[in-house]
Amino acid sequence: MRGFISSSASWRRMDWVLVLSALALSFVGLTAIYSVDLSRGDSLDFFSTQSLSLAIALAVFLVASNIHISFYEMSARLIYITAFGMLAAVLFFGTNIRGTTGWFHFFGFSFQPAEFAKLALIIFLAWRIERQGRRFEKWQFVAATGALAFFLAGLILLQPDLGSGAVLAGIWFGLLFLTGTKKRYIFGLVGVAIGLAIFSWFFLFKPYQKDRLLTFLNPGLDPLKSGYNVNQSIIAIGSGNFFGRGLGFGSQSQLHFLPEAQTDFIVSVIGEELGFVGLSLLILLYCALLWRLVVVAAKCRTDFSAYAVLGSVLLFTIQFAVNVGAAAGILPVTGVTLPFVSYGGSSLIINFFLLGLAESALVASVAGSGT
Repeated sequence: MRGFISSSASWRRMDWVLVLSALALSFVGLTAIYSVDLSRGDSLDFFSTQSLSLAIALAVFLVASNIHISFYEMSARLIYITAFGMLAAVLFFGTNIRGTTGWFHFFGFSFQPAEFAKLALIIFLAWRIERQGRRFEKWQFVAATGALAFFLAGLILLQPDLGSGAVLAGIWFGLLFLTGTKKRYIFGLVGVAIGLAIFSWFFLFKPYQKDRLLTFLNPGLDPLKSGYNVNQSIIAIGSGNFFGRGLGFGSQSQLHFLPEAQTDFIVSVIGEELGFVGLSLLILLYCALLWRLVVVAAKCRTDFSAYAVLGSVLLFTIQFAVNVGAAAGILPVTGVTLPFVSYGGSSLIINFFLLGLAESALVASVAGSGT
């Protein structure tokens, strides 16, 4: 097995539109995070931490893109087992933040295993699909992959982290759909999902999680408590108009009317301070990112490579839709971050790792075709 791709030609084969789109999104996020920090005084803790995380993420991207795609395929089971172990360990040794035990803290740094679990599930499902040999009509394939996804999602729900658990379920369901699994299995899974949702409501959901869902259905139900965040987010986005109020001049974010502005409601900060122009740029950058990932997937010469890249497309699409939908009040708030933009080092590093994997798949495919 080849380990590292050292040929200088590999850099010419990389998709630089993909890389530049991700970098641009990261810089938009840094700009918004800097504005949030301005409202907190002279300290720029969020901005400096995210800047360091971006530097680490770029280093991870460079390493990941220079590792041959076959290495990821061969390591799929080990990566999955590592993610499972980390999710189990964090329940006992993790730090509790706002009611969720989902972070390891060491030497002044924090790491969220749920983000690594997203990477692990994508790689493992791509490996399983490759081994299936395109015999996706078998119910055993659906049951086996579903169980493996459930093991990770279940541990995340125990933290509890409903948003990340739902993202994992979405990745699994999306990849099943893309493989062409029989429709009766898909409809059956929808029925099971409805049953699990009812069960979770009565036996698993915490009171604050129920409040979030009820607020989503009726934002005016409790405008000063559970509905406060969504109402302030809608006000922030609406007040931005076309060009925005200007960086550091958004009243909702600067006067702390907008809770968790650097994470859950980062798009609200962008909408208020950079306006319709800023939000349009954000959407265009995501469209460019996802488009190039789809192009990379189409060029892949193996099922593992193609579905690993498509798994990344699903991850970024689901998180974008959930985060923006929550900020706009059309989806419940679940704490899902906006990829490459929201504050959070673990998320940023894993996202760039996935881009490195995609570039590795592209380089290997182009090299294999002799072009």
